[in-house]
Amino acid sequence: MTGWRRLSSPRTLRLPTCAAVAGALLAGCGVLPGTPGDAREPVTVMTWAPGASGAEAVNRAGIPAMARTFAAWVNERGGIDGHELRVLTCDEGDTATGASRCARRAVDADAAAVVGSYSRHGRAFLAPLEAAGIPYIGGYGASADEFTSYLSYPVNGGQPALVAGNGEQLAARCDRVSLVRPDSLVGDSMPGLLDSSLTRAGLPSSHDIRAQEGATSYDAQAAEALGHAADGCVTAVLGGGTETFFDSFRRLEPEGGRVRVSSVLGSIGQPLIDRTGGRNSPFEGAYVTGWYPEPGDARWAPMRRVIGDFAFGDNRIDPQDTGVQTTWIAYTALKAVVEAMDRPEITAGGISVSLNRGTEVDTGGLTPVLRWRFKDMVGTAAYSRIVNGQVTFQVVRRGRLVAERKGFVDVTETLVDARRGR
Repeated sequence: MTGWRRLSSPRTLRLPTCAAVAGALLAGCGVLPGTPGDAREPVTVMTWAPGASGAEAVNRAGIPAMARTFAAWVNERGGIDGHELRVLTCDEGDTATGASRCARRAVDADAAAVVGSYSRHGRAFLAPLEAAGIPYIGGYGASADEFTSYLSYPVNGGQPALVAGNGEQLAARCDRVSLVRPDSLVGDSMPGLLDSSLTRAGLPSSHDIRAQEGATSYDAQAAEALGHAADGCVTAVLGGGTETFFDSFRRLEPEGGRVRVSSVLGSIGQPLIDRTGGRNSPFEGAYVTGWYPEPGDARWAPMRRVIGDFAFGDNRIDPQDTGVQTTWIAYTALKAVVEAMDRPEITAGGISVSLNRGTEVDTGGLTPVLRWRFKDMVGTAAYSRIVNGQVTFQVVRRGRLVAERKGFVDVTETLVDARRGR
């Protein structure tokens, strides 16, 4: 889908009729439930992600589909604090031009926020949003700009937190680590993040191996990683190319080899494990660092129920996908902010003020309680907007991602130290 569209709940929002309220001496037909005496305006937001457009596009169609499902759910229940939630969606096509176009459409629609979206082109979409004062709540974290823009309110620590956490996860298990990462500006930050945890544990720095994104084979990089790791660990953070890398790696690995493999969520996830054989997947036994609890955790039950009740068999929405999960958390944050404002009209400026003043967001244990006050943020220029520096350690067992260590692990100190070069 290349354009955008407005969604109201597929089920009719039931409002009291004039006759029903007259006997109770209530004035003003059309007042939504829970709003004594004031007509509450709809809240219009936008969610974007790359869909099927463009040969090179990363398909994240589950993200806007999850946004529409959330809207259907809350509108069935009377809206958010009496406000109907209207969701506009846009396919940004995994291009800077597409991301900019979607942002301008959000501005034209007078959106109160952009929520739970995915784009790798942060500067292209943040500049129009900043000019219009529209907050960006709970983006996936695919762009470094999301962690510096004063109008960005991330719900996770993005790839920096994952890589820093991956170093800590491997430090207790590996004498040596080979890191395979993109040959890009984003990739250039990864060795410092990983090595900060390794060196703190008294281990040598990782062996840094650069790779081109989108390659059809990584035989040379796999051979180098094997040669250096010996019986240690190989971790690859190549996004969609991670599967291709480990195909090359498994072909070259000697039978009975003792090298452990690792990655981060977004590069490896339950959908990929399922698609590549489940228990017989090449990722069996892999260590994986994530932002949230493992997919089977009971804390995801509310999201699963909403998907089951309101997605109507939409196979684009996989509750095990990190993009879908992040969108659920982002909309949970929006709901908490609107409820805390308790106003007849919700504006972009009002949402930003509420967030900046410290509105708390309880995500039901899927993250720590979130707040975006200045004192809640990581104190470095590169990651100034991160308020959640916690990650989870997972492992693939019998074809399922399960907790390798209970609870969250805070890597905020590692993020700070890595930027200081310590």
